[in-house]
Amino acid sequence: MRALVLILVLLAPGFGQELPDTAELERELKRLIQVFAIVSENAADAVPADQLIYGGAIPGMLRQLDPHSAFFNPDQFEQLKEMQTSVTRGFGSIVSVLPGRVIVLQVMTGSPAERSGLAAGDEIVAVNNIDLSRLDAEQLVQVLGMTRQREAQVLVRRPGTARLLPITMTPAEMQSPSVDRAFLAAPGVGYVRATTFDAKTGREIRDAIEKLGGAKLRGLILDLRDNPGGALTAALDTAAQFLPAGTRLLSARGRGREVEAVDVPAGFEPYMFPLAILINQTTASASEIVAGALQDQDRAIVVGEPSFGKGLVQSVFPLSENTGLALTTAYYYTPSGRSIQKPLRAGELSGATAVEERPEYKTAAGRTVRGGGGIEPDHVVYPEAPTRFRVVLEASGSFPQFATEWLGRNRAQASREMPITPALLDEFQLWLSRRNIRPGIREWTAERVYVTSRLKQEILNQSVGVDAGDELEVERDPVVRRALGLLGGSRGEVF
Repeated sequence: MRALVLILVLLAPGFGQELPDTAELERELKRLIQVFAIVSENAADAVPADQLIYGGAIPGMLRQLDPHSAFFNPDQFEQLKEMQTSVTRGFGSIVSVLPGRVIVLQVMTGSPAERSGLAAGDEIVAVNNIDLSRLDAEQLVQVLGMTRQREAQVLVRRPGTARLLPITMTPAEMQSPSVDRAFLAAPGVGYVRATTFDAKTGREIRDAIEKLGGAKLRGLILDLRDNPGGALTAALDTAAQFLPAGTRLLSARGRGREVEAVDVPAGFEPYMFPLAILINQTTASASEIVAGALQDQDRAIVVGEPSFGKGLVQSVFPLSENTGLALTTAYYYTPSGRSIQKPLRAGELSGATAVEERPEYKTAAGRTVRGGGGIEPDHVVYPEAPTRFRVVLEASGSFPQFATEWLGRNRAQASREMPITPALLDEFQLWLSRRNIRPGIREWTAERVYVTSRLKQEILNQSVGVDAGDELEVERDPVVRRALGLLGGSRGEVF
């Protein structure tokens, strides 16, 4: 019955704006209560009231609006609040997830994982009596996610040890930084990746830039690929770091509200080095606001794939019973006046209606940009398509497995400066052959550079740290390479 009271509150006059015809509303509410009573009393299977309302009536009402307005039941609303604080529960380890296998790459200092004795190179074979070898990658991610909520009993296979080691870990609150990569991609050119936008992201980006050299940098690559967005204030803080005071960042317009414009506030000392922003198909919302503002002001080169196209003002309304409502209340517009939002019918997300004509706008310098469907890069660059051989190597977990075994015998040789010698490549090729992975000479030769990079990456992941492996991954990234070329950077030799 509490769920029914909630929907009555949602629909009642005064929750939003005053409804013009309360008599019509009363008739519809009466019909809803009649249907609810009939279903509750006569359905073949008993259905909890919360399920009928939370899972049926309220989502059905919101589907008539747009695919981004959503109702949060108590568990979902609690998760939303947790995400906004940037604090999650976990064990403090970074793992490689492959079908049927979970290999530890790095253990954070002082974390529950380190205190329990977990170490890089360990393979987690079971969690709370669940055999991981029978699960695919998606199922493994789900199991690991659920495990972080309570004490976990883990069985570990350690290199050089025949028996499985039982380990007990208790999760703790862990800070989840939104900036997870920051290093020099070339001499004087920084690379910073933000995976989301939360309350601390703007400060984390500035701290990362200062660590790399601050205003003395010759250029910066800001990677917003796969960044789904987040807090608008964090996006504005980020964009403002690269623009003079008084520069327009965005505006918002919606039914029943005045146009709101946001400019860079006074007191900011902007960075003036050349800037490239990387985006792709899953760059969305706050990330698109950053890319769009800096592109419209001709402050950054945008490189990659067209972005997702979500430019909505989402207001979150707390409701009774610890539930919540995220409602689209307006749309965002970039400084040139273009809308980031792609046209969507109710309930559609990925299968959106194609945009036949996209209106054109002008940047501050007079360049033409198009609106109505995400941000279009100034330079379109797609990631490399995986070859058959690469798919086999990655799906089989060959790189982390070989790295674990090799480090068991040669850990003292592992370092950032270590070369991947022809002898080591021959050893890896023989190791693959014993596992029935036998590429032809032409295939092996064509993939030699990739194999060399991936092999060193996994060795560094498990010995020096994931940060060292990340640098190698970025160096072979064609989108980063293009951005470096546009900024005047040079990649340099790695191996």
